[in-house]
Amino acid sequence: MASSAFQKSTIVRLIRGLYGACEVVAPGLGAKLAARMWFTLPQPPRTPPPPEGGEPFEVESLRAKVRGRYWGDGPVVYLMHGWGGLGAQLAPYVDPLVRRGYRVVMFDAPAHGASDPGPSGPRSSHGVEFGKALDAVAARFGPAHAVIAHSMGAVPVLLTLKYGWLSTERLVFLAPMSRFSTQFDAFARLLGLGPRIRRRVEAITEQRVGIPVAGFDLLPLAEEAGPIPTLMVHDRGDRQTSYLESAALAAALPAAELVSTDGLGHRRLLRDRSVVESVVAFVVDGDAAEAVA
Repeated sequence: MASSAFQKSTIVRLIRGLYGACEVVAPGLGAKLAARMWFTLPQPPRTPPPPEGGEPFEVESLRAKVRGRYWGDGPVVYLMHGWGGLGAQLAPYVDPLVRRGYRVVMFDAPAHGASDPGPSGPRSSHGVEFGKALDAVAARFGPAHAVIAHSMGAVPVLLTLKYGWLSTERLVFLAPMSRFSTQFDAFARLLGLGPRIRRRVEAITEQRVGIPVAGFDLLPLAEEAGPIPTLMVHDRGDRQTSYLESAALAAALPAAELVSTDGLGHRRLLRDRSVVESVVAFVVDGDAAEAVA
């Protein structure tokens, strides 16, 4: 049996060969296939169950049921997971915030976890569906004191601040996907998409979600949202989202600060005790705790 690395490299070569042929003879077909992959969710991570207690809730978004739980009373803090993630990934923030007098609201985005698929169907979604779901949850629980978002989850938060009902006093972005266009570039390189297919995939994306790929980049969205105090936490060795892009984003936004970590990667960052303490300190007092490891 071939090794998994060999199998993966062989599959990649076959896929690139397919798209190379489509670029020449059938760019429309190649674009449809690539767009389907672009919107398909990865397998969900292994995540422990959410904290005990809490009250279940559901709201309707785009004719689909979005489900979650909430804990505590007081000013509201929303937890927004990322692409292919689950609300329970942000469970470490529930208890410390509830103990400090906050209501913490956690939910799964459409086609994730306990929530129903949205218009994109099973195992498929996009940032606007995320944003619509967050907006429906915010309409249920009211304005936010803070929103804590992981990875791609930062995008729907800012989209909802721009287009929806949501308002917030503070933002926390954990390993944010600062430039959506960078992710699209990486996707196109991985598949070996030529310029004809790429242009068509970008057009399909804009037609489907109503926003061009570059319209999901955080800097213009954050500038339009106004000077909201923002804490960004990012690991220098993150292989899924760019630390350097987060550093550039924090430098460009007058109300943002960046806390840098080492050795935590993209997901362990979420449950690191020092990171949790820094985030909770920022939510409560507006100042992050001292530098984390």
